[in-house]
Amino acid sequence: MSFNDIVGQETAKQLLQNALRRNAVSHAYLFSGPHGAGQMQTALTFAKALFCTELEDDACGQCLECRKVDHGNHPDLTLIEPDGASIKIDQIRDLQRVFSYRSENRNPKVYIMDQAEKMTTQAANSLLKFLEEPQAPAVAILIAENGQALLPTILSRSQQVPFRALNPQMMEKVLIDEGYAAALVRCAVHLASGLDECRKILNENWFAEIRNVVLQLGKESLNRSGSAIITASQKVFKTELSEHLDILFSMFHLWFKDMIHVQYGRKESLVFIDQAEYISGHASARSTAQWVAYMDLAAECQKKLRYNVNGQLSLEQLLMGLGGNTPA
Repeated sequence: MSFNDIVGQETAKQLLQNALRRNAVSHAYLFSGPHGAGQMQTALTFAKALFCTELEDDACGQCLECRKVDHGNHPDLTLIEPDGASIKIDQIRDLQRVFSYRSENRNPKVYIMDQAEKMTTQAANSLLKFLEEPQAPAVAILIAENGQALLPTILSRSQQVPFRALNPQMMEKVLIDEGYAAALVRCAVHLASGLDECRKILNENWFAEIRNVVLQLGKESLNRSGSAIITASQKVFKTELSEHLDILFSMFHLWFKDMIHVQYGRKESLVFIDQAEYISGHASARSTAQWVAYMDLAAECQKKLRYNVNGQLSLEQLLMGLGGNTPA
């Protein structure tokens, strides 16, 4: 894995490779942006490039140092992630102990902290002291979806490296070339910010199942028969799909948006590409304003879910709202 293998994120790659070429690597970086947009892959590649004995501004992937990183056993690289719900002060103390030993081959020691915004206040204050007074030459890579959630003093001591959600069309081409089903890929790239996240959900059996259920519920809700609520009870809440309601609501949002795409003659933008004929035949069943209202309702129900409102009640509210001419 080298910088050339990282899809997109040209700004981040250029910033890091310029630092390597100029021998001006900062002691701390903050990789911020949507979860799964390639931050961890880039962090590991940057660490490899710092250790690599063959290349100046990238990782060769062949030398002993690169291979150690690939195998997860490089003594000068430490990965930190939340222990349960948070990153705790004991984890920072363990890091300080590890960094009290000399590095191999005069490498800087590197640590990558995933979900850095989940540090407890104690852990963050301990890390701040460590950033200011490392016991050995060190490079910190903090990964956070929301960098502003970190202490301002940590932000001020870290170089910002921005990551953005990858272009869906770019991800779609890569994933289809890898052999994933086109209809599932088109849906996944509109639900995830990066290739790793897309692959993760595409490899889950429930993803295709939940997509099929959304299609069935979306179609049944148009006929106002009330059968959609029965289907939801049987196919969602009596199965493991009930654990993935957040994705289900997001898919509904995309389904309603597809109806609007057809109304405006944008069939090439459809997410549910294998349903183009059905969507074309039913998009006129509601006005654009009503489809927009359904999108808003799906977003509202999804928000309630995140505030721990009962999932079954949230989905039933959506389905009942779709059963009338205007959402409830």
